[in-house]
Amino acid sequence: MAARTIRPPAVSGLFYPASARSLQAHLAASFARAAPASLPTAPKALIVPHAGYDYSGIIAAGGYNQLTPFASRIRRVVLFGPAHRVPLLGLALPQASAFRTPLGDVPVDMDAWNEALKLPQVEVSDRAHELEHSLEVQLPFLQSILPSFTLVPFVVGWTDPVNVARVMETLWDGPETLILVSSDLSHYHPYDEARALDQATIERILQGDATITPDDACGAIAIDGLLLAARRRQLQPHFIAYCNSGDTFGDRDRVVGYTSIAFTEEVRHGAEAIH
Repeated sequence: MAARTIRPPAVSGLFYPASARSLQAHLAASFARAAPASLPTAPKALIVPHAGYDYSGIIAAGGYNQLTPFASRIRRVVLFGPAHRVPLLGLALPQASAFRTPLGDVPVDMDAWNEALKLPQVEVSDRAHELEHSLEVQLPFLQSILPSFTLVPFVVGWTDPVNVARVMETLWDGPETLILVSSDLSHYHPYDEARALDQATIERILQGDATITPDDACGAIAIDGLLLAARRRQLQPHFIAYCNSGDTFGDRDRVVGYTSIAFTEEVRHGAEAIH
């Protein structure tokens, strides 16, 4: 087995500020402008966007604000982001033992890493993680909210969503574990068309429709996996916020949509196994 390393930031200075001071200021401003904490119980799962902070940071911050009242109990984040750079079948963990951002290092949970690798749909691929932004951009938000946490980072390639759901179920555990899905919505439609498409997708997610496609959301496979797991765990979805790049930092001819949706364990019954 190759020696473990620290995965360095790939998109600092591009998707978010490269200096810790500038990054902290940017995050503080986003949290202040975003939807405030409003949930009566702690989120078990979140869907949040992963564009540059100028584009989607306020929507992401609204999702992360929901963690604030419960932050001290969350000690592990199981993170799923779509593969943008490297063709991939199944899900990939990194060899790295930590992920670095301008705010410090986030350790990988090696016990969970070993447990996940027992599943046939999970492999190790540093190449899949090397340039991938969908996971990296979530880490500074988490570092700002959670006092201390470990990470289980999955890049998700082409696979049946049930395979993602099985990984989630394997690592589900209790209130110390947050399931986090990184996804934007529609891409490159005119503003009004995008809003209509995205509102339809959001409504389907809130209804638990696990047939979201990559045309609807770039993280569709992980979203569908979460919806399958949420159905069996009887989670309750909560819409937090929506906008698109035409509302924030881009023109309105070809926009990208962003949403934050939280899921809470408000109904507690025995969960079925995923087959």
